[in-house]
Amino acid sequence: MSETHISGAEGLYSASDIQKVVRKYLERALNHPKGRADKIVTTVEEVRQMPVMISALPVATVKCQSPAEAKDIVVTLLNSSGISGTSVRKAFTVIKRGSMRGAAIITSEKGRRLDPDRQRGIRVSRLGIRKQAGRLLSLKLSQHGINTDTVIEALILASKVMSHGDVMAELCISDNPDYTTGYISSGIYGYIRIPNIKKEGEKTGGRIFFLKEDTDVATLTSYLEKIPVIISRLSKIRGEFRIDEIAHCTDK
Repeated sequence: MSETHISGAEGLYSASDIQKVVRKYLERALNHPKGRADKIVTTVEEVRQMPVMISALPVATVKCQSPAEAKDIVVTLLNSSGISGTSVRKAFTVIKRGSMRGAAIITSEKGRRLDPDRQRGIRVSRLGIRKQAGRLLSLKLSQHGINTDTVIEALILASKVMSHGDVMAELCISDNPDYTTGYISSGIYGYIRIPNIKKEGEKTGGRIFFLKEDTDVATLTSYLEKIPVIISRLSKIRGEFRIDEIAHCTDK
């Protein structure tokens, strides 16, 4: 019988925070909406390499009432970020199929899928945020009622992904049945949250990275999985906007 992967989480932390963080991750694993884990694996690894310091993406939420409207929004934002219709359709097919642990990588023009392991995908690793920036981020997110671990962790991940020059955009739909807000991120729009991207109770989801056609996949994978990256600066964090207002609300 094959194992079902329920969830994963990680971050870069100081040694003094390790016990607190491990307890938080254990609590999450034992109370996950996808079910209780039969096996929990916790790994603590010392990172000796000096982290790359980056800025967080700007944040905004687009007003959206239904999955059908969400799909139109995703297509609009991705197309205007340089992602072809072919690549967007391929992304939706991959997400509908589900069952990936990490992210699929698809070229932005021809829609070629390049991740060598279709079950594992690409796992973004070694990422975090400085304590001072983290406290300020929580404060700013609280002003818009979205200060949750889910939003913070997704923003940190999306910011690392988009800091690589060969990634043009990302699409993420959570496979958690009780979390119905997805997002797209791009160099043009930043991190855009999309409520009601799927119906409550749906377990299908996935993460797609859209790459330039000539991307060296091995180099990209090494950066996303091996190079430590920490957010040291924030960009603007704003509230809800209509799709036609997004271009203005994401200015840094």
